[in-house]
Amino acid sequence: MNPVFLTLAPALLAPGVGAKRVREVGPWLLLGVAAAQAALAIVVAFTAGGTDRIAGGYLTTDPTARLFLVLIDVIYLGICGYVWNRDRAAPSLHDAVSRYARFSLVFMAAANVVVLSNHLLLSWVALETTTLAAAPLILVDDLAASRRASFRYFLFSSVGLALALLGFACLARGFEADGLEPTFFLDELAKVTHATPNLWRRMGVALVLLGFGTKLGLAPMYTWLPETYDEAPPAATALLAAVQFNCALVCLLRVLQTFRGAERTLVTNELLVIGLVSMAISTVSVIATRNYKRLIAYASINHAGVIAIGLGIGKGATYGVLLYAVSNAFIKASLFLTAGKIQTHYGTKDTREVAGLIKDLPYSGVFLMVGTFALLGFPPFGSFVGELLVLSELVRAKQMIIFVAFCTLIAATFVATGRTVFPMIWGMPKRAVTWPRQTLAEAAPKAAFLVALVVMGVYMPPAVNVLFRAVAASLGGE
Repeated sequence: MNPVFLTLAPALLAPGVGAKRVREVGPWLLLGVAAAQAALAIVVAFTAGGTDRIAGGYLTTDPTARLFLVLIDVIYLGICGYVWNRDRAAPSLHDAVSRYARFSLVFMAAANVVVLSNHLLLSWVALETTTLAAAPLILVDDLAASRRASFRYFLFSSVGLALALLGFACLARGFEADGLEPTFFLDELAKVTHATPNLWRRMGVALVLLGFGTKLGLAPMYTWLPETYDEAPPAATALLAAVQFNCALVCLLRVLQTFRGAERTLVTNELLVIGLVSMAISTVSVIATRNYKRLIAYASINHAGVIAIGLGIGKGATYGVLLYAVSNAFIKASLFLTAGKIQTHYGTKDTREVAGLIKDLPYSGVFLMVGTFALLGFPPFGSFVGELLVLSELVRAKQMIIFVAFCTLIAATFVATGRTVFPMIWGMPKRAVTWPRQTLAEAAPKAAFLVALVVMGVYMPPAVNVLFRAVAASLGGE
């Protein structure tokens, strides 16, 4: 099966699926396209062998591409299931669903290019395309707050990607200084990075890490993330947090796969610093906030910090980082979709105004409870195993200062999150609210995400485990 269809079909189908003349069946079409896309991604992931170069060498089906291709397309299918259910429950949303269909399919076409790309500049262009497609999705009824959030998202994303582009220019200059022909094909870069490191290359790697770190919500340019995740509609937030985040992560992984061997000290120090600072900022913000959507957003910054630390330390932590990143994609998708349901029900994002969820909205209460346990790294979820592997490698590498700080910040986040979220679930309702009975179909996408979480923590299917280990090995993991 040719993966080029994954990059072309969604964009070509977007105008038809989102057309007003088919808006009555638009949600069905969107769900069908997403299902076909997820099925094709699974076929590509588990039938492609080795590392195939396609589309003139610009695309690849290496293990990194196959693993994250399945992840983003399966999550997109779940998000589309949520959108389909929302449209059935509120026909007045037809126009909004048509708009979502148009932009999200373009977004997914570009996201698939990012994951499959074998060329740094192509990855950059595709990631910027996801930004352009996502910015309109953040807008809600043209509200001033959502306009500001959309603008800040676009501004910070563009600045971050501009830093990455400047880093590419420095890398090219570094190759020229070594008398080498500049190239941005990843497989060709891997053959020439053994050359003697120079200042241009160090500057390039540092800028690229900082640029892609901005898209992940890492310090110092993280302030766009809480506002954007708070103001965007639930389906758009899930798309950003669970899909675009992993696209940016793939770009970061490609850089590490290529340059880590030659710039090990620089990579380790930069990722450890920005990872730890991001965790510290997240912890303070989680303690202070009384907005449950922002709390999940700040937890996303914490997750990005953990991933950065794990990638910085490398070796045995690499498998754990991958498990942690994939698990948290499902966690964030489930929690942000659940937060949207809670906001619709209560008409507020204030944690102090929400109580008794387990009785009032049983499905949402269960999803918030289980999602929070997974968010905090409880067993038996994959996030627990991933976090444990990162901590173990910190001890083995004798990074005890980082280890102590990591544990302290995680403990503080745990206490602050539990103090805020658990009263929402089990507390006494503050007011009587009537709401139609929740259906199983409405809960199915989020339930599927939670099942995937448990599976990764309890039993990893062998075919999936092979992909994880192959990606970890490409990053120098053990």
